[in-house]
Amino acid sequence: MSFITECSNSIPLVPVVKNELEIYLNEQSDFLRNWVAQSSFEAKPSSFCIIPNQDGKIDRILCGIEHASPDNPDSARIWSMSSLATSLPEGEYHIESNWSENEQIQAAIGWGLGAYRFDFFKKDFLEPKNTPLLKLASDQLAQVQAFVDAFTLVRDMVNTPANHMMPEELSEVVKELAQQHQAQFSEFVGDELLTENFPAIHAVGRASEHPPRLIKLEWTSKEQNEELPLLTLVGKGVCFDTGGLDLKPSKFMRNMKKDMGGAAHVLGLAHLIMCFDLPLRLQVLIAAADNAISGDAFRPGDIIDTRAHKTVEIDNTDAEGRLVLCDALSLACETSSSLIIDFATLTGAARVAVGTEIPALFSNSRTLARDIQQASDNTGETLWPLPLHHSYRYQLDSPVADITNCSAEGYGGAITAALYLNEFVDQDIEWAHIDVMAWNNRARAGRPKGGEAMGLLSVFNYLQQRFL
Repeated sequence: MSFITECSNSIPLVPVVKNELEIYLNEQSDFLRNWVAQSSFEAKPSSFCIIPNQDGKIDRILCGIEHASPDNPDSARIWSMSSLATSLPEGEYHIESNWSENEQIQAAIGWGLGAYRFDFFKKDFLEPKNTPLLKLASDQLAQVQAFVDAFTLVRDMVNTPANHMMPEELSEVVKELAQQHQAQFSEFVGDELLTENFPAIHAVGRASEHPPRLIKLEWTSKEQNEELPLLTLVGKGVCFDTGGLDLKPSKFMRNMKKDMGGAAHVLGLAHLIMCFDLPLRLQVLIAAADNAISGDAFRPGDIIDTRAHKTVEIDNTDAEGRLVLCDALSLACETSSSLIIDFATLTGAARVAVGTEIPALFSNSRTLARDIQQASDNTGETLWPLPLHHSYRYQLDSPVADITNCSAEGYGGAITAALYLNEFVDQDIEWAHIDVMAWNNRARAGRPKGGEAMGLLSVFNYLQQRFL
């Protein structure tokens, strides 16, 4: 826990922008001005200066922050004080500023995320850790904690190594989340996928000793209105991706424990939806598999069936994510969803196009893509739309099947992957596909290296605007 709600003597944290430091100091005592000058404090982002009182105790702490945008002051707040959650001395603190309540909530969320550590597998994991605590109003705590818990869920799942996060463990996470929110849990496992018509998921995961599965969570708002819209979240849950028989080089296989990052994202998003009780019906579908190699592995050149009964020629077994997703998307359409959003660590091509820190957004609705991008601006995230360019559809033509699972040309790979998924979505249902890295290659304030929730704030902000 990084927060407290009761503390009578918490230490003030005073946020200061670099170009406003002189204005602030002009209103302070000679002692404070001299102390700051001797400390060489310049209010650079993530820096701080401890100001003592006459008794030698901490009187306040000046914290350097970035300048907020005049159009959207909240956007700069979430990471403004996140580094302090691990760098300040042990103690209780509160933010002392003229920020709005929402700005303070955003900063508190960043504080909680800045305290994140993935140390379950270290021998000192259970040893108590003395950390600084941020004071919140009691009515703010649940809201802040919901966001921190959602990000933590995503990060923990992605960071957990594959020998501890195979389809069966992923299933347990979903079951626990369902129990937490009084939601319904169900799944189809192994050969049940064939009898229940999920042949593509089965084909990808059948070579592993860890049976593939289609995992479902269903929840309804407390309003209990049968006319509530149905939102379906679809997540790619490939718990480890060797590349299959088209084996990945070791360099690109090293972090493939994160290939279930899409599943982690939809669970984090579902947690927020249920915590805030958005007025809708929610369906979460996770296609979970281990893309392993054995004598029963699917092969290049194979033709497999799908739930939509479109046959797929396998050009490359490393393009497996779209195969498991297409069965889940077909189910989403069968259930008359009002909106479908999928998250997937789908293509390296998306990373080439927009880099590792920006999720790529595709949609069959320009309005939906525009509104989600606007929500990303509201939250200070960057989530960038790429075109669902139908003229590239020819690259997925197969001479022997209805479609091939990837293009042999090698150009526009993120687009052709999205076009493949588009083949399994009813065009009268709004759909967004988010191709996400789910991993920080570098450490930034509040965002350590490793598993990361990307686009989560944007999509939840959009859902709040649409359904509240």
